[in-house]
Amino acid sequence: MTTLKAGDKAPNFTALDQDGNTIALDDYKGKKLVVFFYPKASTPGCTAEACNLKDNYHTFQAKGYEIIGVSADSAKRQQNFKNKFELPYPLLADEDKKVIEAFGVWGPKKFMGKEYDGIHRTTFVIDEKGTISEVISKVKTKDHAAQIL
Repeated sequence: MTTLKAGDKAPNFTALDQDGNTIALDDYKGKKLVVFFYPKASTPGCTAEACNLKDNYHTFQAKGYEIIGVSADSAKRQQNFKNKFELPYPLLADEDKKVIEAFGVWGPKKFMGKEYDGIHRTTFVIDEKGTISEVISKVKTKDHAAQIL
């Protein structure tokens, strides 16, 4: 789906998080960053993935990583998701899909025999210089942290 690969520069982005704060790639210069794209807040797979990252958040921080979640949900839905599951990292409300499309994770999907356009669950690990060091397209929602760390 995505044409981005390890070694590519991460697309520069600016978007609003669940509280209306502006978050940009530049905010993370000099830090390692995990950007995970998920189809829909508060659905079973997305909740398992977000909570697995939350449960391992201290390990990520100890290794110098920051985390951002991104979906096309509204800021209110992202805020509810973050609060309900006590997620310690920002969730971008990318309703206009600018970040989603910049990373190339929007496209045709199949579910129960139906085809539709949606977000492909994909994670990008970005190094301190803004270069993608890893793209994970086969995300294990219940054990995602282990795939990254």
